[in-house]
Amino acid sequence: MSKTKVTAEEALAFHLEPTPGKFEITATVPMTTQRDLSLAYSPGVAVPCEAIAANPETAYDYTNKGNLVAVISNGTAVLGLGNLGALASKPVMEGKAVLFKRFADVNSIDIELDTEDPDEFCRAVRLMGPTFGGINLEDIKAPECFIIEQRLKEEMDIPVFHDDQHGTAVICAAGLINALHLSNKKIEDVKIVLNGAGAAGIACLELLKSMGARHENCIMCDTKGVIYQGRTEGMNQWKSAHAVKTETRTLEEAMVGCDVFLGVSANAIVATGRSDYPNQVNNVLGFPYLFRGALDINARAINDEMKIACAHALAQLAREDVPDEVALAYGKNLTFGRDYIIPTPFDPRLIHRIPTAVAKAGMDTGAARRPIIDMEAYELSLKSRMDPTANILRGINARARAAQARMIFAEGDDPRVLRAAVMYQRSGLGKALVVGRDVDVKAKLEAAGLGDAVREIEVVNAANTQHLDTYKTFLYDRLNRRGFDRADIHRLAARDRHVFSALMLAHGHGDGLVTGATRKSAHVLERINKVFDADAEHGAAGITALLHKGRIVLIADTLVHEWPDEEDLANIAERGAVVARHLGIEPRVAFVSFSTFGYPVSERAEKMAAAPKVLDRRGVDFEYEGEMTVDVAMNAKSQQAYPFSRLTGPANILVVPARHSASISVKLMQEMGGATVIGPILSGVDRSIQICSTVSTANDILNMAVLAACKVG
Repeated sequence: MSKTKVTAEEALAFHLEPTPGKFEITATVPMTTQRDLSLAYSPGVAVPCEAIAANPETAYDYTNKGNLVAVISNGTAVLGLGNLGALASKPVMEGKAVLFKRFADVNSIDIELDTEDPDEFCRAVRLMGPTFGGINLEDIKAPECFIIEQRLKEEMDIPVFHDDQHGTAVICAAGLINALHLSNKKIEDVKIVLNGAGAAGIACLELLKSMGARHENCIMCDTKGVIYQGRTEGMNQWKSAHAVKTETRTLEEAMVGCDVFLGVSANAIVATGRSDYPNQVNNVLGFPYLFRGALDINARAINDEMKIACAHALAQLAREDVPDEVALAYGKNLTFGRDYIIPTPFDPRLIHRIPTAVAKAGMDTGAARRPIIDMEAYELSLKSRMDPTANILRGINARARAAQARMIFAEGDDPRVLRAAVMYQRSGLGKALVVGRDVDVKAKLEAAGLGDAVREIEVVNAANTQHLDTYKTFLYDRLNRRGFDRADIHRLAARDRHVFSALMLAHGHGDGLVTGATRKSAHVLERINKVFDADAEHGAAGITALLHKGRIVLIADTLVHEWPDEEDLANIAERGAVVARHLGIEPRVAFVSFSTFGYPVSERAEKMAAAPKVLDRRGVDFEYEGEMTVDVAMNAKSQQAYPFSRLTGPANILVVPARHSASISVKLMQEMGGATVIGPILSGVDRSIQICSTVSTANDILNMAVLAACKVG
C-alpha cells in the first residue's frame, strides 16, 4: 500500500480553501418564491409543528431528525494529541461529520462543549436530544467517557455511541472473528491478553465477552501490570469488572500460553490502526454504518447485539471475493488471509451489507421504533443512496495510482502547479516532472512551505536535457514547410515551455502532460499543435465534466471546435462517448438546441438534427438523439412526451452547437449551480494531454494530472 505524505502546509491549506472548514449546509427544498418561503416557514410550518405536538413520532417524518447525528466532544482526548480543549477539537469533529456523510449518507453536525464536568456535559447533551436521531461521542478522556456514555444511555431515548470505545471494539471484533477462523480456534477456548485498559481496550474486551469469550480466559494489563482480583493500586470500577483470579503479575507472564493479544505483536496475524499496514482497524468501517442502520429503524439505542451483528457482517464480507475496483485502489489483489481479515474502507458493498445486518439485529432485539418491513427493498435503497460521482472519482484515482505515470507539469514557475506536482508524487500517483528553471522552482517551493519537496520532484528544462537536439530535429521536420526556419525552431523548442513539454511527451520522456494554468487554452492548444495533431481537422475535441448533486454530465466541445458542422458534431459525440466510458459511464448523447425535434423551426438548429443521421451512417455503439432542448435531454419525465426517442434515460453527454455556448453552459453551472468542473478533457490526440483553466486551483490541476495518468480521452 502507498504511504501518502502530508505536510503541515498542505493540511492547513486543505482546511482553508476553498472556504474555511470541511462542510456547509444546503436546503433540500426549493427556496426561490414567496410560496416556497411560506411553506418552509410561516405560515406553512405551523402544520407539521402541530402534527409533531400531537404525535412526537412524526418528527421522523416531517424533520431531518431521523437522519441527523451530533458528533460531540469536549476535546479532552483529541486523537493522540491529548487534552487540547473543545475549540481545538473542532477540525476533528468536522472531519467525523463529513465521514458520516461520505460513507453512509448520514447528516451530521459537530458540537464542541467547553466543559470537563461530566454533569454539565450530560445536561447539555440531554437537553439537545429532540434535535437529533443519534449522538456520537468523540475524543473524551477516560474515565469520564464511561460515566458520560452510561448516563446519557440511561437518560436519552436515542442511540448514544462513544466511537473511541465501541467503534474500535466492533472493528477489532470483526478482525478477531476472521483471525480465529483462519487459526481454526473458537473464541470461548482462546486465552486473550489485552494491554491497555483505556476506553477502547475495555470496550474491546467487553464486546468479546459478549460474543462468547470467557471472563477467566481474559487478562487485562495496564501500565502497572496485570489487573487481578485483589489489586488496589490504580484501579477503578471499570477495570475491576475485568479483574481475574491469577498469579500472573506482569505482561510478560500473562503472555505465556496466550492465543490472542490485543496491543502490539510480532509473529502473528496483525491488525493495527495504521493505513500503511495490512488489516487497518479503521473505525470508519463501523460507526457510519452502525448509525445508518440504527437511524433507519428509529432505534432507541445501539445495543451489543447490533454491534456484534456489525462485526460478523464485516468479517463475512472480508471472506468474499474482493471487487476489482477495491483491489485496484490498493494496488494489490486482496484475498482473505493473514493480511486481509478486515474489509477496506472503500469497499462499495459496505453501505448495503452492514446497515442491513445492524437494522435486523435492532429489530430482533426490540430496539426499533419502526421496523423495516421489506429488507430486500431496504438493501436496494441503500445501494442507491451514495453519490455515484464519488465512486467514479475514486476509480479514476485508483487507475492513476496503478499506472504510475511520469507526469509532465509544463508550468513550473506557477506555485499552484508546483503544489499539484508535489501532491501528485506524494499521493503515490507516479513521478512528477516539472518544467522550469531549477532556481525558480526551488524558490517558489520554499515560499509555499514545500522546501523539502525540491529533492523529491525532478526539474527538467532545455539547459539540463540531453535530448534538445533530437527535439529540434523532430520539430524542424514537422514545421519546415509551414514557414518556420531553424532559429524559430530553436526558440520554440528551447524557450516555449508548452512546446518543450509536448516534445518531451512525443519522445516518450513522460507519460502525460498537464498545462494551461498560466495561459489561455487557445494559446496552449496552438502551441501543442506544433508537436501533435490536436485540432478540429484531426478529430480532437474538448470534453468538460460537470459534477453536481450526484450526477455527472459531459459538455462538448469546450475547447477545439469554434462552430462545428454536422460531421464535426458527430465526431464530438464520439469523443464524448470515449471519455464517458473511461469514466465508467455508459454514454447517452443528446444534441441540444433551443428546439426539440423540429419545433420551433430554425435553420440554426438544422445541423443539430443532421448530426444524429451522421451517427446513423457510422453505426456507433452508444445511444444518441436530437435535436432537443436541455430539459428534454436530461429530464426523464419530459422525455415521456417523446416515446419515439432513442434515449432510454437522461442524457449524460450534451453536444452543443458551438464552443461559445459550451463555455457559457459550463460557467453558468459552475457559478450559479455550484457544480464541480473537471476539464476540458482533451480527447482524440495520440498522447495523453490535459489543458487546465487559468483559474484552476492546485487541486484542479491535480485532478487533470490524474485524468492524464489514466489516459482519459
